[in-house]
Amino acid sequence: MSVDLLNFIETVLNGLMSGVMYSLVALGFVLIFKASGVFNFAQGVFALFAALTLVGYQTGQVPFAHLINELFGTNYHHWYASMPNFLAIILTMITMIALAWIIERLVLKHLVNQDPIILFMATIGLAFVLEGVGDLMWGSNVKVLDVGIPSGGSEWLEQATIGLAAEGSDYYGMYIDVLNVWATVIAVILVISLAIFSQYTKTGRALRAVADDHQAALSVGISLRSIWVLVWAISGFIAMVAGIMWGAESGVQFSLSLIALKALPVLILGGFTSIPGAIIGGLLIGVGEKLAEIYIGGYFETGALENWFAYVMALVFLLFRPQGLFGDKIIERV
Repeated sequence: MSVDLLNFIETVLNGLMSGVMYSLVALGFVLIFKASGVFNFAQGVFALFAALTLVGYQTGQVPFAHLINELFGTNYHHWYASMPNFLAIILTMITMIALAWIIERLVLKHLVNQDPIILFMATIGLAFVLEGVGDLMWGSNVKVLDVGIPSGGSEWLEQATIGLAAEGSDYYGMYIDVLNVWATVIAVILVISLAIFSQYTKTGRALRAVADDHQAALSVGISLRSIWVLVWAISGFIAMVAGIMWGAESGVQFSLSLIALKALPVLILGGFTSIPGAIIGGLLIGVGEKLAEIYIGGYFETGALENWFAYVMALVFLLFRPQGLFGDKIIERV
């Protein structure tokens, strides 16, 4: 097998791994948009807030420690030395569910039947509020997130693929990050669980009913508020998983919230109302930007083609198929 073909396969595999990470964020957008018609701009900040909270629980950091010490002249920073990862993840999950309930009570409850642009602006405000609260609670310094998932290249895969190259080739094996492999497995399990929940449970069917027609769902006794709290809680959980994966790879820092911007091309490709579309769109973006960076990135003097190629793909889709691959085509009679 030629070295060029092996490098192509490696690039595609790494692109698929990155695409899964994008899909995790996009799933949160899709769930909330399907159930309530709200484009939640704060989804990326959800991932950041979840990662910050997880690190805070792991290290025993006192929430709002800096503010408390300034106001009362104290010197409290940590409650305890450390917390087991499993317990910290459970507490973070509870925190994100509680956050979803608070958002419904304080924000969504008062914006029912408002124009979509008002709801969208509310989520933008919510994003800045959560960033500020996260800064006050846990500080703005870059944090190391370790949940016990190994990282770095797979030595086994490198050794196994060296022999695939033609004899005498200068080839050192495929590089696949083990952390991305774990992220892919976790994402697949999460997506399958969501599909089973949506199709085969009473609550899942109620969620789909609300997504299809709010008034019809109300007429058969489905509580919109309960469904919205559930959807935001599920989206918070998805954001937590995405925050853990991204935070473990690049550290927990406030730029983590910008992953929401990379989810936008994913949604445009897959469609704003399609869970399979979020998955397929993420994979297409992940593979597309990796191939573009490797094979045509050298023709651009500025470099960093990977950072903006996804938006070029999204622009092409907007021109020729604005509803996305799996979105419903809107037909208006005039």
